[in-house]
Amino acid sequence: MSQLQQSIHPQWSSRMAFILAATGAAVGLGNIWKFPYITGENGGGAFVLVYLVCLALVATPIMISEIMLGRRSRMNPIQGMERLSRESNVSTIWQGVGWLGVVAGFIILSYYAVIMGWSLAYIFRAGSGAFEGADASQTRQLFEAVVGDPERLLLWHTIAIVITTIVVARGVRGGLEAATRWLMPLLVVLLIVLLGYNIGTSGFLPAVSFMFKPDFASLTPQAILVAMGHAFFTLSIGMGTIMVYGSYMPEGVSITRTTLIIVAADSLVALLAGMVIFPVVFTHGLDVGEGPGLVFQTLPIAFGQMPWGTLFAVVFFILLSVAAWTSSISMIEPLVSYLTDRFGFSRVYAAVWVGLGAWTLGLVSVLSFNLWSEVTLFDMTMFGLLDFLASNLMLPLGGMLIALFAAWKMRRHFVAEELGIQGASLRIWWVLTAIVAPLGVLLVLLNGLGVF
Repeated sequence: MSQLQQSIHPQWSSRMAFILAATGAAVGLGNIWKFPYITGENGGGAFVLVYLVCLALVATPIMISEIMLGRRSRMNPIQGMERLSRESNVSTIWQGVGWLGVVAGFIILSYYAVIMGWSLAYIFRAGSGAFEGADASQTRQLFEAVVGDPERLLLWHTIAIVITTIVVARGVRGGLEAATRWLMPLLVVLLIVLLGYNIGTSGFLPAVSFMFKPDFASLTPQAILVAMGHAFFTLSIGMGTIMVYGSYMPEGVSITRTTLIIVAADSLVALLAGMVIFPVVFTHGLDVGEGPGLVFQTLPIAFGQMPWGTLFAVVFFILLSVAAWTSSISMIEPLVSYLTDRFGFSRVYAAVWVGLGAWTLGLVSVLSFNLWSEVTLFDMTMFGLLDFLASNLMLPLGGMLIALFAAWKMRRHFVAEELGIQGASLRIWWVLTAIVAPLGVLLVLLNGLGVF
């Protein structure tokens, strides 16, 4: 083992610990909130099929590359990219890839915690019976009461940041690993419980047909780009998370096989989420194309009409909050890792300061839903602007640069050594990573910029 590969970090206790942590990073609001509503907006089965193909051809090669860069460097993304650049004798300007990811993750965490706060608030809304007999107007008013009250929204945002910071402050094994060891199985159990309930409903078979019977007539070029973009974003690629998690990965663990397991688990959770939500929608005659309001405004109508609806609503929003939590702890980790590596800060000190910074920036998003709702820049609210900068620009650019560095700049024998592949397998990885994935992400980037 080269000196570069000697880890200054603690490591995951096992391959399974890494899989749970990385899957927790990938599985979040994107799987349970966003995937169902964009599937509903884009026609169902054909969109799902394109999404899965994009996962395999675009997102997976980049995720393999990001984990590889993390384990090779054994450092945080910023210093790690600098060391990898020196090892391959290329310009250290590639360190900027690390900065891009870490900053993007920090920005996303700031407003992600606000949305996580919605989920936490809805647990108590559901438990109080607020959905019972509610119609569309009432559920809209319930949602507006949550986001329109700056003090209430600030409280939930603060709780989201605090519980995130506490986990990360406890360290790799005592915090990240311990949390995901319990939270990920809990998330799957909750999904299965809700799915079991739906099997007996009248909307179950229509939901199966909608999600798994492709109707290519309903598939538009824009839908393909949406599928490709979500395939990329759902794995938390490009924000430094996967790279820093990879730096904690034990030697001897196959990066390729482990990545395939993580991608399969992430896909399964997204599909299960669809099979939890769409049967409810079809059973109660609601609109599958409702959009972003599907979870917070449309589903509560159904929960208010079904037997045991209050109980299942509570379980569902606990599920949503757990998914958000496992992702938020991964977003804070890259910057915490950088501060501990670069400045020698204790993990607790670094986590508290990063959490405080994310909380402060999150105030912009909190206020953009109420007191600053009329404040816009480039025709976007402040929340929308932060999301656009991070999700539409920084993440795809970072992901594309990760692929290009791994395939074109990193020495081939280092790649073969880390991935443990050669011959045809290495050539297939190279073609996907050097050509197919960057072109796919470029299309996502241009679509985000409104070129298409």
